[in-house]
Amino acid sequence: MTRVNSRDQALRERAAAVIPGGMYGHQSTALLPDGYPQFFERGEGAHIWDVDGRRYLDFMCAYGPNLFGYADPRVDAAFVRQLGQGDTLTGPTALMVELAEAFTAMVTHADWAIFCKNGTDATSMALVTARAHTKRKTVVRAKGAYHGAAAWCTPRPPGVIDSDRANQLFCDYNDVASLEAAVAQAGDDLACVFAAPIKHDAFIDQAEPDLSYARRARELCDQTGALLVVDDVRAGFRLARDCSWSKIGVQPDLSTWGKCIANGHGLSALLGSDKARAAAAAIYVTGSFWFQAAPMAAALETLRLIRETDYLERLNSLGGRLRSGLDERARAAGFSLRQTGPVTMPLFLFDDDPDLRRGFCFASEMLERGVYVHPWHNMFLCAAMTDADIETALDAAEGAFAALRSRAPGLEPVEKLAFLSAAPR
Repeated sequence: MTRVNSRDQALRERAAAVIPGGMYGHQSTALLPDGYPQFFERGEGAHIWDVDGRRYLDFMCAYGPNLFGYADPRVDAAFVRQLGQGDTLTGPTALMVELAEAFTAMVTHADWAIFCKNGTDATSMALVTARAHTKRKTVVRAKGAYHGAAAWCTPRPPGVIDSDRANQLFCDYNDVASLEAAVAQAGDDLACVFAAPIKHDAFIDQAEPDLSYARRARELCDQTGALLVVDDVRAGFRLARDCSWSKIGVQPDLSTWGKCIANGHGLSALLGSDKARAAAAAIYVTGSFWFQAAPMAAALETLRLIRETDYLERLNSLGGRLRSGLDERARAAGFSLRQTGPVTMPLFLFDDDPDLRRGFCFASEMLERGVYVHPWHNMFLCAAMTDADIETALDAAEGAFAALRSRAPGLEPVEKLAFLSAAPR
C-alpha cells in the first residue's frame, strides 16, 4: 500500500529530481514492499520512527549496525566526548592503537588490524592483501555470497566489465567437492578462499557452515599457500565474541568486520594474522575519513560492552523465543514458515511461495502493526530488545498471519518480483 499525501512521499518526489533513481542500493524502492517508508527521522533502542512519525520495532537494525540499541547512551557518550576533542584530524589519535590492541586481544586469529569505513573497503582490502601475499590472482568464493558493492563483487552488472570480475572461481557453499574442484581449477594461481561465516544469501534459506567444509577450506589454503578469508562484516559479534568460525574451531588468516563494531558509527576493519602482516604493510590503502577518532571511541566502548555484558546470551534467548513463537502462530494459521540461520539473525520464508507474494504480504501486514521486518533478507536482533518487544512482534505476527490467510485466495502479484527473481543468487 503506497502512502499518499505523506512527508515520505514528498521526499521521494524531491529525491527523484536530484538522486538517480530517487534511491539506491539496499534501500531501493524496487527491493521493498509498497508502503514501506524510505525516510526515517530517529531511532532509540530497538525502535525507529519514520518521517511521518510512525514508530516501528525494528528487526533490520539498520541492516546490522545496531547491536546495543539506537542512540545507546554509553556508546554515544564516548563518541561525543571524542568529537569535542577532535575527530577528522591530520592523522589518527592514540585511539587507533588502543582499538587495534582491543581487537587483537579479542579475536583469536588476529595479530594486527587496519581500519576503514565500509564492509566493501574491508573485503576489497582483504583481496588485495591476499594477492600481495601470494603473488597470485585467483579468488575462490561461494556462488550467491555477498561480499560488498565494489566492481569485483557487486551483485549488479551495470557498469562492470569482464576484467573487473576476472580471476574468480565459484563453488557451492558447504559443498566440499565443489570447493575442491574450484581450488583444483585455480591450480598454482590461488590467492585466497573467501568464506561467509554462515550462508546468508538473499532470497534463500540460511545455513550454518558444515564443519567438514570449513576444515577443508582451511586445509586447502594451507596446502596451496593461499589465504583463508572469513567475511564477518555482517555476522561479526552476533554469533560469537570472536571471529564467527571460532565457534567451529577454524581460524582464518584474514577476517573482515563492519556493521556493528561501533554500534552504528561509521567504521570497518580488516584483521589478520602475522602470516599476512608484511603484505598488509606493503599495499597502499587509505581514505580521508579512515582515521576518524570519534567512531574509534565508539568502537572501543562497543567492544567493552561485548566483553563485559551478557548481550549475546540475551540475543540468543530472545531469538529463540521469537522463533518458537512464530512457528507456533504460523502453524495455527495454516502456514509453513521456514526460519533459518542463527536465531540472532533470523530469516523468514514461506513454503510454496516461489515469487515471494506471501512474504511481501506478510511483511506489509507486520509493518501495518508497527513491526519492521524484511521479506527476503536476513534480519537482526539487538540487545535493546526486551521480552515485551518479542511479545509485541508475536502479537503482530498473529494478526499478520490472519490477514494473509484471508487474502491468500486472491493475493495480488507483486510487480517488482520480476526484478527480484532476476537478482543474482
